[in-house]
Amino acid sequence: MEPQNLCCITIFTVLVLLVDSTQPPFSCDSSNPSTKTFPFCKTTLPISQRANDVVSRLTLDEKISQLVNSARPIPRLGIPGYQWWSEALHGVAYAGPGIRFNGSIERATSFPQVILSAASFDANQWYRIRTQGGGEGKKAPGEDPLLTGKYAVSYVRGLQGDSFEGGEIHGQLQASASCKHFTAYDLENWEGTSRYDFDARVTTQDLADTYQPPFKSCVEEGRASGIMCAYNRVNGVPNCADFNFLSQTARGQWGFDFDGYAFLHFIDSQCPLNYF
Repeated sequence: MEPQNLCCITIFTVLVLLVDSTQPPFSCDSSNPSTKTFPFCKTTLPISQRANDVVSRLTLDEKISQLVNSARPIPRLGIPGYQWWSEALHGVAYAGPGIRFNGSIERATSFPQVILSAASFDANQWYRIRTQGGGEGKKAPGEDPLLTGKYAVSYVRGLQGDSFEGGEIHGQLQASASCKHFTAYDLENWEGTSRYDFDARVTTQDLADTYQPPFKSCVEEGRASGIMCAYNRVNGVPNCADFNFLSQTARGQWGFDFDGYAFLHFIDSQCPLNYF
């Protein structure tokens, strides 16, 4: 298989969506008197306290229902249903089930091809970039493992608020960067084969020489706070359930769970996906 989508970096930002007019646009609707008694609805309380409160009130089934992009409503807590598939990854684009346009506005922003930025061979420029690429092919800066790795390091440091040389973050991140899709992910939908059931057959040497180096740089040098595992399988094992990739390699060899950030390191799948 040819190396295509080696590594990419993204930031997760939730956008406000249009919802059914019969539902409140957010939880804690002021017209619902029952929500006034919930601590998670009190804006004067710390965010951590409000989050702990709402989670403590959820049943196991309700918690599970919130782990997908089409989160179900929880009427007893005044929480409406929500479609999370509209983060800023692709710009405010007509892509996915979350954003819909009508009237005079039919389309919106879609960020440009990242590969053009990589073609500048300018690490300082990559560091200064503050926008994120959209679309699976558009998120890959190229097919060269060395170039892609250097791009990842510069981009992650700039996005998370580190210095160009790195090592200056001690606590709060400016934003959380995630390296994706880990790993050997380069097929979405081709001649009846989709990314959900594709099994990439990759040799140990090809993994070491081609696919893993950009992610290694992204974690070890860029110190990205997140990793997104790929949809597909590699040599028969689903990426998001591969103990070798996620635990032994990313966490064990690359030291993904490093100290120094006031932020939880996370490894997640994409769809369904929770956006942080």
